[in-house]
Amino acid sequence: MRVLIDGVPVEEHEAVISVFDWGVMRGFGVFEVVRCYGSVPFRLDAHLDRLERSATALGIAMPDRGLLRRWICELTESQGQGHVRVILTGGGRDESVDARPRAIVMWEPPPELPAAFRLLPIAAPWHPGTDAGGFPGVKWTSYAPNMASTDKAQRAGFDDALLIGSNGIVLEGPTFTVAWVHDGRIETPSLDAGILQSITRDVMIECADRLGIPVSQGHFPLDRLLGSDEAFALSTLKQVMPIEGVGEVDIELGPVTSKLAGSFEELVRIETAE
Repeated sequence: MRVLIDGVPVEEHEAVISVFDWGVMRGFGVFEVVRCYGSVPFRLDAHLDRLERSATALGIAMPDRGLLRRWICELTESQGQGHVRVILTGGGRDESVDARPRAIVMWEPPPELPAAFRLLPIAAPWHPGTDAGGFPGVKWTSYAPNMASTDKAQRAGFDDALLIGSNGIVLEGPTFTVAWVHDGRIETPSLDAGILQSITRDVMIECADRLGIPVSQGHFPLDRLLGSDEAFALSTLKQVMPIEGVGEVDIELGPVTSKLAGSFEELVRIETAE
C-alpha cells in the first residue's frame, strides 16, 4: 500500500478526493516531498516545519504532527527507497457537499534523472520576485505556471526551465534552487528574491561550510550565471545536480559541485544510518 488518505490506507485506483475540494478546483493546498534513503526520511522535521508554515499562511488546518510523522514513517518502512509526498488540501466551500480538507501521504519511486541538466531561461512574471507579497516561502500546490515552464523547456530540447524575474535576476527552477561558482565562491539567489527556502539549499550551505567554501547570497543577473565556472541545481529529488548548460551557453562540470555532492551524500549516510 503506497497511499494514505487521512491515515487510512487506500488502493491506488481508489485514491480519490472530492472534485469540490478547492485543492482540485483552485490549487488551494500545500505540500512537501520528503526523500527516503533506505527506510529513513531525510530531514523530516525540517519538511514538517515548512509544511506547517505553508499551511498556517493559507489557513489550512494541519493534522497532528505526530500523526503525520507516523504516516510518513509507515510508508517509508513498507516501501523503502524513494520519496513521500504530503498534500494538505483546503477542502470545499459548498456547504451542500461533503468535501472536507484531506491529508494525503503517498510514496513514489525514485525518479530517473540525467547526469547533468541543461536549462532554458524563461521569464517568470508570475513569480513574486520579492518576499513582500504576503506569502513568502509558501510551498503551495498552485504550480501550473512552473510546470508549464518545464514543459516548454522540454519541448525546446532542454531538461528544464530556469525562471528569470521581471528585473532580469535569476530566481530558481520550477522545482529546484540553483547555485553556481565564481573563483571558488558559491553564489545563489537570496531568499528575499521570493524563492522557496529549499531544505536542500540549506544542506548545501552546511556542506560548503564544512568544506571551507564561501557562499554569497544576493540578487544576480543571468549573465552572472552564464559566466560561472560551474553551476548546479538543488532539490529533494535532484540533491546536487550539475548544470551543463543554460540556453546556448555551455558550463563546465567542476570540482566544487563534485565536492558538494560527496559531502551531501556523506551527511545523508550519517543522518539516515539505521
